[in-house]
Amino acid sequence: MSRVEPVRGWGKRLWAWFRARGERGLRVLHDDLWTWRADPLPPSVWLRWFPHGMVCLAAFGVLLGDAAQLGDNGGVEPGFGFVIAVAQGGAMAFALWRPVAAWWLSLGAMLVGAFAVRAEMVADGSRFTWPWPAAGIIGHMVVLLLLALRVRTRVSLEALVLTALATYVVQGVVGALNYQPTGQLAVILFTVVVVLGIALRGRREARSQLAEQTSLTAEERARRTLLEERGRIARELHDVVAHHMSVISIQAQVAPLLVKDPPDELRENLAGIRQNALEALTELRRVLGVLRSEHPDGLETPEGDAGAVPHAPQPTLDRLDALVENTRAAGLTVTTDTSGTRRPLPPGVELSAYRIVQEALSNVLRHAPGAHAQVYLVHLPIGLRVVVSNTRPKRAPAPSQGAGHGLLGMRERVAMLDGTLTAQPLPDGGYQVAAFLPVDHPDLPTDPWPDPSPDLSADPSTDLSTDVSADLSADASADRSTGPSTDASAGPSTDPCPGPSPGPVSARSPAPFSAPSTEDDTP
Repeated sequence: MSRVEPVRGWGKRLWAWFRARGERGLRVLHDDLWTWRADPLPPSVWLRWFPHGMVCLAAFGVLLGDAAQLGDNGGVEPGFGFVIAVAQGGAMAFALWRPVAAWWLSLGAMLVGAFAVRAEMVADGSRFTWPWPAAGIIGHMVVLLLLALRVRTRVSLEALVLTALATYVVQGVVGALNYQPTGQLAVILFTVVVVLGIALRGRREARSQLAEQTSLTAEERARRTLLEERGRIARELHDVVAHHMSVISIQAQVAPLLVKDPPDELRENLAGIRQNALEALTELRRVLGVLRSEHPDGLETPEGDAGAVPHAPQPTLDRLDALVENTRAAGLTVTTDTSGTRRPLPPGVELSAYRIVQEALSNVLRHAPGAHAQVYLVHLPIGLRVVVSNTRPKRAPAPSQGAGHGLLGMRERVAMLDGTLTAQPLPDGGYQVAAFLPVDHPDLPTDPWPDPSPDLSADPSTDLSTDVSADLSADASADRSTGPSTDASAGPSTDPCPGPSPGPVSARSPAPFSAPSTEDDTP
C-alpha cells in the first residue's frame, strides 16, 4: 500500500464529515426559514391592539416614502416602484402574523428594488442610497424586530446572517456605478434590532416561566400542607384505634375463661381474633413510624398544647374547660355554653371537636385581637354541633408569618367524619366557625333535631344567638328532606378574621390537592 492511500482515506472521511454537516445545516435552515407557519403577535396586556395599529401606520409611511424614493430619486418607473414599495410596507404588517414569510418578502423587495435602481444608474448621475433606501431600512428593521420577538433565537440569527450576506453580495460583489453605500449602516441597525428583540423575547419567556414556577410552587406548598395536616390527624387518631384493638385482643384472650369447658372451635376462633388484633396493632405501629419519620426525636406536640409530652393521651371534651382557661390567661375573653343532652361520643368525634375549638380560639387570638369569643356546643341525638364565634376586633392583627393549617385541619377532620363545616364573617364584623360532627344512631327517628338554641343575646360578648338558630333551622330543613348525609357544605379555607369570604364549599369530599388558604391561621 502506497503512502498516499492513508492520506486519501483521511481526506474522504473529512469530506464526508463536512458534507454531512453541510446537509444538516441546510436542513435546519430549510426547516427554520422556508416555512409558512403562522406566529401572530398577541395583543398587549395594557394597550391591547395599539402596537398593531402603530405597525400598520408605520407600514403606510414606509410605503409612501419608498415609492417616492424609488420613483423620484432612483429613476424606477413609478408603477413598478409603487409595487416594490407595497411589498416593503406590506411585509411590516404581514410580520404581525407570519414573521418568517414577511422577512422573505421584505428581503426579496430589497433585492428587486436594488437591481431596478442599479439598472437606472449612470456614471455622472445623482448618487442614490443603495442597495437599501432609507424607507427600506426602516421597514426591514421592523420586520426583523417582530421576527425576533416571535421565533427562537437561532431563527432570528439565521435571518440576520442571510440579510447581511445578501447585502454584502449586492453591494460588495455585484456593485453599481454611482451610489451612496448603505449596506454597513443597514447591517449595524439590523443587528441592534435583532439583539433587542431577542432580549425582549427572553425577558418575556423568563417572566412566563417565573409565573409558571410560582404557580407550581404554590400548588406544591398546598399539597405539602394538606399531606402534613392529614399525617398529623392520623398520628392523633393512632391512640384511639390502638386502644380499641388492644381491647379486642384482651377480650379475645379473656373470653374462654368466662365459659365453662369452652369447645375447641371457640378457643381457636378467639385465638385467631386475638392474633389478628395483635398483628393489626403491629402494622399500625409501623404505619405510625412512617408518619413520624420526619420527627425522629418524637418531641412533636399537638398544636396548641404547650408542654404536652409525646405519649400523653389525646384530649377530649372533658378537657375543654382547661383549654378555655388557658385561652383566657392569654388575654382573650371567652364564654362557653351548651345545650341538649350530652351522650357518650366516639373518641374520634371528641378529639375532632376539641381540636376544632382549639384551632378556632387560636385563630381568634391571632387575627382578632381584643375581640370576645364564644364557644357553643349543641348535643343532638345524631351528633354534635360546635360553634365558635368572635366579635369585631378592637385593633389590627399582627402581620401573618406564613402558611398555617388551622381551617385546613378543621376541614380535614370534618370530612373524615362525614360532617359539615362553615366559616364565614358575621354582619357585625366578627367571624363564625360552625361544624357538625355526626354520630351514627340507626335506631333514632329521622327528625331528631331539638328546638333552636336558647336566646343568648343577653351576653354582651357574643352575637351568636341569631346565627346559631338560623343554622339549626337550616340544617333541620335539609335533614327532613334529604337526610343527615346530604348536607355537605363546608366553609372556605380562609382565616377567621374579619374580611370578605367566599361562599361555603363542600367539606365531605374536598379536592385532595386544591390550593388551600395560604394565610397564617394557626398558632
